Amino acid sequence: MSDRVSIDIQAGVADIRLNRADKMNALDPAMFQALSEAGKSLAADPDVRAIVLSGEGRCFSAGLDTSNFASMAGGGDSTPKESDSAASSNPFAAKPDGSIANVFQQPAWVWQDHPVPVIAAVHGVTYGGGLQIALAADIRFVAPDARLSVMEIKWGLVPDMSGTQTLRNLVPLDVAKELTFTGRVISGTEAGELGLATHVSDTPREDAMALALEIAGKSPAAVRASKQLLNRTVVGEYEAGLDLEAELQRQVIGTPEQIETVKAQLERRPPSYAPKRK
Repeated sequence: MSDRVSIDIQAGVADIRLNRADKMNALDPAMFQALSEAGKSLAADPDVRAIVLSGEGRCFSAGLDTSNFASMAGGGDSTPKESDSAASSNPFAAKPDGSIANVFQQPAWVWQDHPVPVIAAVHGVTYGGGLQIALAADIRFVAPDARLSVMEIKWGLVPDMSGTQTLRNLVPLDVAKELTFTGRVISGTEAGELGLATHVSDTPREDAMALALEIAGKSPAAVRASKQLLNRTVVGEYEAGLDLEAELQRQVIGTPEQIETVKAQLERRPPSYAPKRK
């Protein structure tokens, strides 16, 4: 297991922490792989009855490591890499281990698809991919001064870590669209008002652990069955939605327009988009 993620299991509760505090838990290829592996390994452990997911240091996660965007602006390949064992020329289509989620969606979707309840404890900045990971949890405790954003639009991208599928189940569609179209940063307090936060808490990790321990004391079989039942009866077809999310991201990433968006952000200037009509 990578040092990007720490795991401690006590009394049936797995305490999982994004462990890249010096980089605000930014998501790099090693973090992608570590999160996916952590979710898969715990799913195979029958003694784990609940999971708490949080970030070390100042925040939950600042999102994708911005060095990827700097690479894109310079013409390099900015997409996170698959592990050597993943065989596909199109990473947006690669679905390891029979999952409905591709390699980019796995670090978040693995928690939505996990057999036991997952509780996210959110503090500090939680942007882009970091927010998509938190949205994939079943329950979220969010600090009132946390800062959340569906930030992909800032870089000319769509949310591609399963966020389009989880966000729309938490807030009204018009709210999901506004947050996605604008990338607006909201506080933890507003997240509670909108429905992104299950609870607004001054001590999110402590409260998340307390709830996890309570859940761990219930019938394990009934809890697992309840999560499966509720997840399988939500509106929409997840697999089709995840496939469309990946396909649309593939269409926009690396285009001249998206690269101009990245350059404008890095150079702190308004983007200049060529007119579509002559």
